Amino acid sequence: MPSPQDRDGVPWGVSEANVNVQERVVLVSSPKTKLYLEADQSIREALKGYPRALQAYEILYNDSEAKAHWDMANYITMRKLGYNDHGRVHAMLTGAASVAILSLIAKSGAKLDVVESGAGNLEDTFLVVLLSTMLHDIGNQVHRVAHEGFSVMLAIPIVDRILGQIYSDPEQRVKLRSFILHGINCHDLSPEPLTVEGGITAVADGTDITKGRGRKAFALGSVDIHSISALAVDEVHILKGERTPVEIQVYMNNSAGIFQVEETLTKKVLRSPIRHLVSVVAMTLEGSDSDQRIIKRVRLHGTEDRFILD
Repeated sequence: MPSPQDRDGVPWGVSEANVNVQERVVLVSSPKTKLYLEADQSIREALKGYPRALQAYEILYNDSEAKAHWDMANYITMRKLGYNDHGRVHAMLTGAASVAILSLIAKSGAKLDVVESGAGNLEDTFLVVLLSTMLHDIGNQVHRVAHEGFSVMLAIPIVDRILGQIYSDPEQRVKLRSFILHGINCHDLSPEPLTVEGGITAVADGTDITKGRGRKAFALGSVDIHSISALAVDEVHILKGERTPVEIQVYMNNSAGIFQVEETLTKKVLRSPIRHLVSVVAMTLEGSDSDQRIIKRVRLHGTEDRFILD
């Protein structure tokens, strides 16, 4: 019997979390299976204290419809358009990033819209952010154009199925679903997110810029500034910042990676409601012989509309 893997060799069914991830997530360029397992462990560890959010993750993780959506979204974006990964690995990596960002923001005491609206508490906020982030790109299977709206449409039955197993109050289910659908619809800044939770989904999406995501598109023949720039990013670290609750550190092997940082990540930070809570630091690796470095390090503070050279 074939092993439970998708076409890219990513296994399903791993459920044990042995990695202690609390205030820091590191997205490292490595084979897809390793990336997938690390993201799964990070999510499970981060949600240990939030049983409803963890239950929602378990249901989504094993949902056959969601798996098919991720596979087909990836087929269209990678095989037909030559884009980077937009399937289940992307969903897992951005999901891990979203719960890490939310954890740091919550610990800073910043207001959360799910809580402020009365729709739920912090635990419910984790559920909202995780589901919206992991389902944000499934509409790509219809087309890249207007994929945000398609993602909303395709996510509704999945979200309803998950929430129906966790919440008995139909009014609360509808309220939480509204936050989830808002995050999905606004993840690509068209329109811009209006809630903190939607901003977290958008920024988490922007953190998946390492070369592990760009290598396959490059191998399939997509040679452009996006694929080249993605290959220049080795690691993305999400950790507690000194100036802001969240600092996203991007380590590049080549200065070409700055395009990916600016066009994908910082754009989402600057145009989200959490811009004042997030800093981005991008740097080339010390001692690298592969890059004639034009810059050494740049820092973006969310209240600024530009890079600050260190």
